[in-house]
Amino acid sequence: MAALSKSIPHNCYEIGHTWHPSCGLSFVHITRGALEESLKIYAPLYLIAAILRKRKLDYYLHKLLPEILQSASFLTANGALYMAFFCILRRGLLTIYMANLATETLFRMGVARGTITTLRNGEVLLFCITAAMYMFFFSFCFRCKDGLKGFIFSALRFIVGKEEIPTHSYSPEAAYAKVEQKTEKHEEKPRRMNIIAVVRKLVDSICKHGPRHRCCKHYEDNCISYCIKGFIRMFSVGYLIQCCLRIPSAFRHLFTQPSRLLSLFYNKENFQLGAFLGSFVSIYKGTSCFLRWVRNLDDELHAIVAGFLAGVSMMFYKSTTISMYLASKLVETMYFKGIEAGKVPYFPHADTIIYSISTAICFQAAVMEVQTLRPSYWKFLLRLTKGKFAVMNRKVLDVFGTGASKHFQDFIPRLDPRYTTVPPELPIEFS
Repeated sequence: MAALSKSIPHNCYEIGHTWHPSCGLSFVHITRGALEESLKIYAPLYLIAAILRKRKLDYYLHKLLPEILQSASFLTANGALYMAFFCILRRGLLTIYMANLATETLFRMGVARGTITTLRNGEVLLFCITAAMYMFFFSFCFRCKDGLKGFIFSALRFIVGKEEIPTHSYSPEAAYAKVEQKTEKHEEKPRRMNIIAVVRKLVDSICKHGPRHRCCKHYEDNCISYCIKGFIRMFSVGYLIQCCLRIPSAFRHLFTQPSRLLSLFYNKENFQLGAFLGSFVSIYKGTSCFLRWVRNLDDELHAIVAGFLAGVSMMFYKSTTISMYLASKLVETMYFKGIEAGKVPYFPHADTIIYSISTAICFQAAVMEVQTLRPSYWKFLLRLTKGKFAVMNRKVLDVFGTGASKHFQDFIPRLDPRYTTVPPELPIEFS
């Protein structure tokens, strides 16, 4: 820990904004680039969201632009103000490094220092635990006011279906009555034989004589076809989502590399996400049906077991980002429920404080140890700052022992000696 007491004589130009000696102009460069990229991100995002939500003309005329500018200014401030305070706090090198005390608790930095041993498939285990808790809250929602609400509940209802919400006042006679009513409706209005109808009919014919427990609420299907249809539906959703995410990059190379359009449909990640979502739903539904058969009742406790087993589906699409995000949202949900129940105190502006601390940790890593930062977030920072984050003079930061220049060994900034406190190292010229 001796590195904590070290100091360096370099100024903010020699370390931070190496592309220009003026703090003011460097701040303008960062702000301009960040604003441009923020508008590119949020303008289409809000426009697409407005179209999907079928907003009225009044929204486009009076609310769309202010919302875009609000979000863009928020993101711009993240990049611009960091550089501003980097210059204002000129003895801030030690201050920046002191933030390392907080970052040592982060998993990636702990692994880099050898203080934490990685657990094989740890993100899958975390997702299993998180999924178990989410599905318990989801199944508990109609019986108690403490269940999930809002977007999370709507998303889970879309994924697994409202049939998986237990109702203990279940009447088998009512279920069979509903089946008869729906059968009569289908007889009155024959379906058109489109592709979806053909596939559905094929699945029905395969699983026509399968069993269905009296406690199961999937009235039209037996337990086998219920699981198969759940897999097909969510596999299709996952496949289409991944295709849509790849559309911008595919069309960017439409004229230069037309063959890359094929990767839009035949890509490994498309099938991985589809398999992840499809298997999650089918395992969850299958386990729920199995437990109803074994215990002869419908119980929200089944959701814990089914959710945990369904979490194994992440083996098809391993993602630490998804696991950590969902776990964080779960903690947030439980915290707010604790506030509603009067069990935990409410802290004003806690979200702002947590966001500020998280941003400080990420920016600390971006300066002092890029190798511990999530690669996608590092690319985002480069995009947001037009590559300026990569031209910091990290070699002088190596004295702190974090390997700051590990991925920047060949970079030597071209500094103007008139504005430096230490004679600059001359860049190597190659003939």
